[in-house]
Parts: sequence; structure tokens; C-alpha cells
Amino acid sequence: ALPQSGNVTLKIFNLSGQLVRTLVSSEFAAGQHQIVWNGRNDNGEKVASGMYLYRITAGSFVQTKKMMLMK
Repeated sequence: ALPQSGNVTLKIFNLSGQLVRTLVSSEFAAGQHQIVWNGRNDNGEKVASGMYLYRITAGSFVQTKKMMLMK
């Protein structure tokens, strides 16, 4: 949950560190939010199943975690 409103970015990267998709880059109100990735890249193409990294940035908070995409 966001403790206060602010600009939030959520980006998906492959394990080589290449940007696959920017899901969010906008202002969000404080509170809980849910974002769903449809498994497509920024060009609208389906990406392969496998391990990906997602990075959330909100103000000074930055967190990167792994996730598995299974089709």
C-alpha cells in the first residue's frame, strides 16, 4: 500500500536486464492498488513464459523482485 500519493512506476525486465514493458508511470493516490500484466511487451507482442523482474518505484522507495510468467 502507498502511504501517501505520489508518482509510481512499474516496469518489467527480462533476466538480461532489458526493459520488456512499462506498466505504470503515473500519479497514484495513497492506498492499495492492483496492477495486472497481460504478458505482452511495449509493442503489444506476447512474451515467452519464464522468469522476469519487476521494479516498483514510488518516491524514494525502489523494489525489484522476480516473478514467473506461465501461459
